Amino acid sequence: MSSLAFAFLITVAVGGVLYVFIYPMISGEKRVEQRLKEISVDEIQAKRGRKTADATTSRRQQVEDTLKQIEAKQKNVKNPPIEVRLQQAGLSMTKKQYYLFSAASGLVMFAFMFLFSGMGLFVAIPAAGAAAFGTPRWVVGYLKKKREKKFIKEMPNAIDIIVRGVKAGLPIGDCIRIIANEATEPVKGEFRQIAEGQAVGMSLQDSALKMYERVPLPEANFFGIVLAIQAQAGGNLSEALGNLSRVLRERKKMSDKIKAMSMEAKASAAIIASLPFAVMMLVFLTSPGYIELLWTTPTGRVLMAGSAVWMLMGVMVMRKMINFDF
Repeated sequence: MSSLAFAFLITVAVGGVLYVFIYPMISGEKRVEQRLKEISVDEIQAKRGRKTADATTSRRQQVEDTLKQIEAKQKNVKNPPIEVRLQQAGLSMTKKQYYLFSAASGLVMFAFMFLFSGMGLFVAIPAAGAAAFGTPRWVVGYLKKKREKKFIKEMPNAIDIIVRGVKAGLPIGDCIRIIANEATEPVKGEFRQIAEGQAVGMSLQDSALKMYERVPLPEANFFGIVLAIQAQAGGNLSEALGNLSRVLRERKKMSDKIKAMSMEAKASAAIIASLPFAVMMLVFLTSPGYIELLWTTPTGRVLMAGSAVWMLMGVMVMRKMINFDF
């Protein structure tokens, strides 16, 4: 009897243990608890945070890759060939015409210095070389800066047109064609080339990035980068371009403020640089024989050459002090 009771107790104990550990698996209670845990608020927030972090990391990686690709494409923009420089200045002349203009400048300077002034080959040849290599580059650089100033002034207005058009539901290609038809030069011509690039099958971001080769300004580069990043990583295009327009306007304000603050220093530099020539002219008008010794005697010519070198060094130092990059 006692052995039967003992066997019964063992059976009940084993059954209870099995019930505790096996029944939840059979009945599905463990799966229900796991499911409730998965859909709990904390777990949902944790998963959402992980997904957001992964998406942010992926977007950041896409932006970094895009910027690296753009930087690799723009390595040779700082030292372009002469054809690109002429295009940046808005000139339609060819490379051959540029070299002919350089040669003509040198010949004219040589004829003036040697035939008319009578200063001899010692002065005429260096002056002709300086005119042949310096004058065309100066003209191209002057026209390039003038064109860039017009571009900076008009570019924010063009971006605002794109922002308003995109918000109104127009495709960005139509907005670019509107700018190409209605804006002023040089923005009009640059956006026309973007539209023509799209017409021959080039992507919008590639066409916009090529604008930086023709207009090597941060404003043009920013526009191309925004379009390239938006095409790679997505995002609100109108908001991104609206922010870019505000940045460009703030840069223009800062540039104008810097010019106003440095205008006094520039005026002082101009007065100091022109003072020796003004005094020389006044002395020549009042006492020609007194100052003619400077260019009629060898000692005077050496003194004039040395003074010109020192004046040039002083002007370059003052120019470096009053020019601000930002």
